Amino acid sequence: MTVPDRSSTATAAPEIEDLLRQLAPQVLASLARRNGQFDACEDAVQEALLAASQQWPEAGVPDNPRGWLITVASRRLLDQMRGDAARQRRETAAIALMPPEAWQVPAPDAVEVAEHEDDALTLLFMCCHPALSPASQLALTLRAVGGLTTAQIASAFLVPDTTMAQRVSRAKASIRTAGARFEMPPEAERADRLRVVLHVLYLIFNEGYTASSGDDLQRPELAAEAIRITRDVHRRLPEAAELAGLLALMLLTDARRPARTRPDGSLVPLAEQDRSRWDPAAIREGVDLITATLPLGRIGPYQLQAAIAAIHDEAASPEDTDWPQILSLYRLLEQVSPNPMITLNHAVAAAMVNGPEAGLRMLASLETDERIAQHHRLEAVRAHLLEMAGERDAARAAYRLAARRTTSLPERRYLEDRAARLTS
Repeated sequence: MTVPDRSSTATAAPEIEDLLRQLAPQVLASLARRNGQFDACEDAVQEALLAASQQWPEAGVPDNPRGWLITVASRRLLDQMRGDAARQRRETAAIALMPPEAWQVPAPDAVEVAEHEDDALTLLFMCCHPALSPASQLALTLRAVGGLTTAQIASAFLVPDTTMAQRVSRAKASIRTAGARFEMPPEAERADRLRVVLHVLYLIFNEGYTASSGDDLQRPELAAEAIRITRDVHRRLPEAAELAGLLALMLLTDARRPARTRPDGSLVPLAEQDRSRWDPAAIREGVDLITATLPLGRIGPYQLQAAIAAIHDEAASPEDTDWPQILSLYRLLEQVSPNPMITLNHAVAAAMVNGPEAGLRMLASLETDERIAQHHRLEAVRAHLLEMAGERDAARAAYRLAARRTTSLPERRYLEDRAARLTS
C-alpha cells in the first residue's frame, strides 16, 4: 500500500503541524501496542495525520486530538486488514464530512498515560532494532518517533523523496521479517539496545549540528529533534548515566550554534566565536546535568565528551580554556572508547598543551587507518597544527587537500580561505 505523504497535500497551520508531530509517535505507539503489525500501523497513522491536516484547519482541533487520531487510524487499520478498498473509499468520504466532535473519545486516564510512557520508549527501541542498518534506524526513528514526514527527512539528508521512502519501507519490512513484536527487549538485551538508541540519537544530532554535505553548515531542525527525543527518553530513564551524558553533550554543543556561522553562512571556528552569543540557559542545564551524573557510576564516552564540552563552554575566552584538563579527559576517553575521531581531537588537545609537534606525531598513527585516512577532517587538523608550527607551505597544501575532500560547502569555503591566508 502506498501511503500519501501528508507534507504534499497538507494545508495545516504551523501550530497544527507541530501538534501532529508531537502526537504522531504517541498514536503509533498506542496502535502498535494494541494491534502489533508495526508497518501496517505506521501506514494507518500516516493516513490519519493526513486526514487531520486537511480537516482541522477548517473544522477546528478536536478537544481530544490524540483520541481523534487513534480512532481514525484504528479504522484505517481495520480497512487495511479487511482489504476492502470500496469500503475504505466510502469511509474516507464520510470522515471528510464529519465534524471533529463526532470523533470525541474520553481523555486518557492515569493507566493509559502510564501505558503511553512505556509505549513511546518501546517504539524507540523498535526503530533501533538490530536487524536494521544504521541508515534505516535513523530514517525510521525520525519518522516514527520524531514525527517528521518522509519528505522532511529526505530534505534533511539531501536525498530524493523516493530514496527516503524506499529506505523507510525497507526498514519496516526488515522489522516484519525479523518477527519483532511491539514490546521492550528482554532485560538481558536492554543495555545493548540502549547503546544503539544513544548512537542513533547522537548521529541525528551530529548531522544537524554539522551537516555532512550541502550548502548549509547546520540543519537546526535535526539537532533540535535529537535533543527533544533524548530529553524525553531521559525523563523516562533518569537512572541511565550515559543517556544523561548524551543529553548534556547535545545541550552544551548546541549552545554554541548561534555563533558558529556568520550572516553569509560561513563557518566561524570555536576560537573566533563571539561567546556572548552562546546560549547561557543551555550551558547551565548541560553543566548541571553532567555535574550530577559523573559521580553516579561507571563513566562512559558521552559523559566524558560532555565534560570536555562543559570546559569549553565555561571558559570566558579561548585563552581561559583549561587545556590540560581537556587533554586528561581525552586520554581517558581514548581508553574508554578508542576511535579515530577521538584520536583526532586528542591530537588537538595535545598540541594546545605540549606544542603542535606533539599533536602531529599523534596524527601519524591515523594515516593508515582506513576509517579516517581519506577523511577531510584529518587533513584539516593536520593543516591547523602545521600552521601552529609555522610550516606555512605544508599547512596551505593540507588545507587545500581537506577542502577538496569535504562535501560541505561552508567547510570547503572555510578551508580554502585558510589556505589563501597562507599564500606567500
